[in-house]
This record gives sequence, C-alpha cells and structure tokens, in this order.
Amino acid sequence: MPGYVESPISGNGDTSPQGVPIHDAASSPQPIAERAKEPFVRIEGVSCRFGANEAVRNVSLAVERGAIYGLVGSDGAGKSTLLRMAATMLKPATGRITIDGLDAVSDRAAVKDRIGYMPQRFGLYQDLTVEENIDFFLNIFGIRGTERKARKALYLGFSNLLPFTDRPAGKLSGGMKQKLGLACVLVHEPKLLILDEPTNGVDPVSRMEFWGILARMRERGMTILVSTAYLDEGERCDRLGLMHRSELLATSTPAEIRDRFDNLEEAIIERIKAADADLAQDAFKMGQKG
Repeated sequence: MPGYVESPISGNGDTSPQGVPIHDAASSPQPIAERAKEPFVRIEGVSCRFGANEAVRNVSLAVERGAIYGLVGSDGAGKSTLLRMAATMLKPATGRITIDGLDAVSDRAAVKDRIGYMPQRFGLYQDLTVEENIDFFLNIFGIRGTERKARKALYLGFSNLLPFTDRPAGKLSGGMKQKLGLACVLVHEPKLLILDEPTNGVDPVSRMEFWGILARMRERGMTILVSTAYLDEGERCDRLGLMHRSELLATSTPAEIRDRFDNLEEAIIERIKAADADLAQDAFKMGQKG
C-alpha cells in the first residue's frame, strides 16, 4: 500500500501520512543497528516561510525513540507548521529533518511508511458508524483476516469504543470523535505518531483517557510528537519544546523547564516574557475546557 492516501482524518484538504509499518531496510542510508542508537526524530536548523511570513525560524530538536515529545506555545507560534514538516506535508525552506535515520525530503516515501498524522480538525466520515470508519482505514491499508480482527479489537478497545461500534461518528461526543480518529490513525501501527493539539476543546475526562492511550502506545515502543494547548498535558511528556513567534525558546524536561517556579505555567510565561519584551501575558490553559 502507498504511504499516503486521500484521508478523511486530514482536515483542510490535506492527505494523511499513514502507511504500513514495514519497509525494506535496504533503502535506508544507515544500518538498522546504527539507526537504533540515534534519536528517532532529528530536526536541524529548520525554517519555513509562507510568502513574507516566517512561520518557523531555525528550529532544532531531537525526539528519542519511544518517548513523548510535546510542543507548547501560543497560537501562531509555529507548532502546526513544524509538525506538518515532520509529517512530510511541507518541505523546509532551510534545514533538515530525519526520521528513523531517513531524510524527510529525499526519502519521503520511506518516511511516510513510518508515520501516522492526526491534524487538529476532525474529519472522519460522520455518517458512517464507528466500526465502518475503522473498517475504511483497515481496507485502505490492506489489513485482512485475523490481523484485521485483532487490530480492530485492540484499538477500539484502547479507545473504549467497543460498546459504540454501531453509533454514527457524527453522534459521538468531541472526546469520542478524537479517540476514534486516533484509533484509525493507529490501525497501520506507525512507528511515529504526530498529533496536532488532539484534545483541544475536549472535556477533561476524555483528555485524561486520550493521554492514557498515548501512554500505553509509548509502552509498546511508539515515538510520539504532539502539540498541546494544555500545560497539564505538557507535564505528561518526556520532553517539552516551547515555541513562540516561530522560534524554539527552550527544549528540556518539564521539571527542568519548571525549575524554580511553582508550576509550568509560570515558568513558561516568564521565559516568553524574557524573550519578548512587548508581551505582558500569554494565554495558556491549565486543564480547563478550551
């Protein structure tokens, strides 16, 4: 199966970078043993422009294998653009992105086979049931027989959607829709999961359940790159990157970013104010409904 398909998960008319999890290692520029020692995602000096607007400016970061790396920052900071470049949907104007030792531009086809991407906007077929939606993606990726049954049970079970298989997606709550979207992204078992503010506007209980799923996927060895508008979710990440006005201001563990401050919110606001003298206050959410 091709790594990209016209996918209803992708909002705004984008295609979804999803594919089968197995790829011929012979096409990789590094031996598997060497790649295993490197960060799964490496972003080096990456910039991106839209006309006169510089959406991302000289960003560098690394995501270790089997880790959750979170991006936080105000709206318009460049988080979505950076994730779209990591998902091979945009080419960097400068710099380089490698995923599993593969260049995201020159080895784009092989990279697409390794990733699953879920954008902000929910876009599954609302008139199809939960089961019909996940069957659609299983069909796209050619997953048949006993493996098909196993994956459907696994990912609908992870998402707590098994009791709702006959319910149309359009009649699900916001949190259930997001969990269904995640289940459909996961059916091909990507090595890297890229999520753009997947819980924005979702109720606190559903957000907690969603992050429980991510924790279990990390335990299974999946690498996760996620942006979030909630700093309590940032605390759940292994490392955080703080973006503001297209730049990466800091990248470290949540505890190291918090450091001497009482909470992550205070620490981040102070870091942004130190980098932006015109800014008196930045808007972040600490777990309330967005």
